[in-house]
Amino acid sequence: MTTIIEAKHVSVMYGRTVAIDDISFSVKKGDFIGLAGPNGAGKTTLMKAILGLIPVSKGRVMLFGLPQKSFRDYSKIGYLPQKHSGINPLFPATVEEVVLLGLLSSKKSPKLITKTDTDRVDGIIRTLDIGNLKGKMIAELSGGQQQKVMLARALVSDPELLVFDEPSTALDPKARQDFFSLVQKINKEKKITVILITHDTGYIGSYASKLLYIDRKLVHFGKISDMHKPNKTAPYFEKSEHHIIWHQHD
Repeated sequence: MTTIIEAKHVSVMYGRTVAIDDISFSVKKGDFIGLAGPNGAGKTTLMKAILGLIPVSKGRVMLFGLPQKSFRDYSKIGYLPQKHSGINPLFPATVEEVVLLGLLSSKKSPKLITKTDTDRVDGIIRTLDIGNLKGKMIAELSGGQQQKVMLARALVSDPELLVFDEPSTALDPKARQDFFSLVQKINKEKKITVILITHDTGYIGSYASKLLYIDRKLVHFGKISDMHKPNKTAPYFEKSEHHIIWHQHD
C-alpha cells in the first residue's frame, strides 16, 4: 500500500522551547486519521512541520515517497487551516469564486480561468450538494455552509491527501456531524487520505480508522480500538486531566 506520509523522529523547536519531540508515524493511502491531544500538545505544529510550512528541527519527513524538501507537487494536498486562518468571511466573493481559488495555485501565469475549470467547480459543487449556494456571497453563509465551501475549494484540485485543522470549531452538533459524515464519505468513496485535527474526540472515533494522539510526544498511533488496552496508554490517562470518550469505529 502506498505511503503518503512518513515521519521519522520529528522534533520542532521554537527558540529553546520544544514544541514536539521525537514523533514517528506513517500514513497509508486511504487512511482516515484523527489527530488529537490536549490544548498545547503540538497538533497544528506537527502538521505544519509535515507539510513544510515550518522547519523541522530534527528528524525526517517524506511526502509521497520524496524527501519533504524535494517535494513540489502540492496540488496533491488539500489543506484547510483553522477557520480564522482561511478566507475572511467578509471577503466580497461568491461561493463559485471561492471554490475557483482552489485551482489558481497550480496554474502558471497568466492565471486564466477556462471552461474546464468552471466545469470542475460545478462538478465538485454538485458532489457536495451545495448547488443552491453557488451564487451566494461567502459572508451570507452559516458556519457549516462555509466549511463545505472550504472543503469544495480543497477538493477541486483533485488532491490525494486532505488535512483539516479543527474544522468543526464553532459548528453546532448537527453541522459537525454532517461535516464529519461528508468527509468520511469522501474518504471511503474517493479513497482520499484524510488527517483531521480535532478536539471533538467524542465524535472522531465514529469516523476515523486510526488515532494519532500526541502530547508533544507520541502517546498513541494505531487503531482506535487499541487506545485503552491494558498498559498501552492507561498510565498516561490516569495522570492526565484530559479524558476521551470514543464511539467505537468498526
